[in-house]
Amino acid sequence: MNIRQAKEYIKNSVNIYLKKDEFGEYCIPVVRQRPIFLLGAPGIGKTAVMEQVAQEMGIALVSYSMTHHTRQSALGLPFIAHRTYDGRELDISEYTMSEIIAAIYETMEKSGIREGILFLDEINCVSETLAPAMLQFLQYKIFGRHQVPEGWVIVTAGNPPEYNKSVREFDVVTMDRLKVMEVEADYRTWKEYALERHLHSAVLNFLDLKKEYFYHMEITARGRSYVTARGWEDLSEILYHYEEECLQVDEALVGQYVRNERIVREFTAYYDLYQKYKKDYRIQEILEGRPTVQSIARAKEAAFDERLSLVGMLLDRMLADMQEVMEQAAYLTDTRAVLLSVRNMVSGDTQPEQIAVYLEQIEEKKRSQMFAMDRAGALSKEERRKHKRVLRFLERVRKAVVMGDAGGELSSRGGSEDAWSRENCYGDKAFAPVKNFYEAEISAMKRKTEAVQEELRHLFAFAQEAFGEGNEMLILVTELTVSSAGAGFIAAFGSPEYQRFSQDLMLSERQSRIQGQIADLNL
Repeated sequence: MNIRQAKEYIKNSVNIYLKKDEFGEYCIPVVRQRPIFLLGAPGIGKTAVMEQVAQEMGIALVSYSMTHHTRQSALGLPFIAHRTYDGRELDISEYTMSEIIAAIYETMEKSGIREGILFLDEINCVSETLAPAMLQFLQYKIFGRHQVPEGWVIVTAGNPPEYNKSVREFDVVTMDRLKVMEVEADYRTWKEYALERHLHSAVLNFLDLKKEYFYHMEITARGRSYVTARGWEDLSEILYHYEEECLQVDEALVGQYVRNERIVREFTAYYDLYQKYKKDYRIQEILEGRPTVQSIARAKEAAFDERLSLVGMLLDRMLADMQEVMEQAAYLTDTRAVLLSVRNMVSGDTQPEQIAVYLEQIEEKKRSQMFAMDRAGALSKEERRKHKRVLRFLERVRKAVVMGDAGGELSSRGGSEDAWSRENCYGDKAFAPVKNFYEAEISAMKRKTEAVQEELRHLFAFAQEAFGEGNEMLILVTELTVSSAGAGFIAAFGSPEYQRFSQDLMLSERQSRIQGQIADLNL
């Protein structure tokens, strides 16, 4: 199965394992909760999937790599305990709590989240001294004398022997206690993830042209050569930072992430060409509705790989702007709920200092919630950014309330009549900076939304003139559809151009499918 299918199976298994009966007991007893074992080549996204599952389900995640654990660190250290049995005092061996089990309790204590996933990576690379204890752990969830807390599901992962010399093949007794999922690298599935993470379009465009380079393993005269999904993602991250610092991207840099000389050369050459395309086509001018005559003419005559690169560059900028609007909308939705709770505390004689205290209390509560979720591994990058934007807004508006700043020109408008607008009392005057700062943020989002809608219109106009309704237009519509930022923006704010072209292309697809079916009949 591919990594997306594995993710769905994991989520389903976790949901079932955490299901409770009418008395609050887990329906499946611990001994029957088979740990999940993800078996797949390195770098295909096994660890990233576990982070996504925890974040989407709102549960905690504790991750450990088993390669560095000894028997002592996993099971705990022995010590002598004094016990009395049948009136006799005896010294017996006990064990301190396992470092792994202790990490679960620490996470629960700091986050307040009582259910989660214990993810043990490289499970089939455990040391020889620890291997016998793994059978007991996999069946009874016990390290030493300490059990994994109830409500924690165990997921493990490992590489097949051909990828790791340290792998110990599990015997039938061990495998019979696991839910084994063999995961394979799949570019189409990974690309959906890559679009969500806004990976560099040079990487995605290159892999669209060279799909066989997405995951590549071979033995060369110099040893094992490899290219993984993890390598491409890390390369994408460093490319963004190199571009921000105006640093030269060369083969030496690419080779630190892509461990195959041929692919390094090809990608570096493509990246140089990609940068030339970006400069020649003037992406910003196209999205502003000012494409040059030369850009349109060149796009019409360009080879398919150049057209694909151009579409990728346009989409990269378009989706980034859409993502910004959607993040701003999510942050403003959360902020409104927070500010309404403050508004409900305000009475006619409320002083600005008291409102500032309310805001500070909520700010501290939100910050504690963010740290707790982050500590539990249940906070995605997007959610973390949203929390930080809310906190930044609360800090700004609290200072404005204390300083008596009513929010500039908006203070004279009186604002709209809504859930937090009341008339003629001192408390409302004290609350005015809060309301006006929020309305200013709403106005800024509306302006940004209108600008992005305009960019989208210009994008489709250019694509229609340069490509007609060919494959490039199909790619454009498809990428906007599969991206959560693109689909979310269009669903929230609309796009007549997208609707028209998507319907036309769907009709064309249906016609092609019918024609293919007729051809298969050999009439």
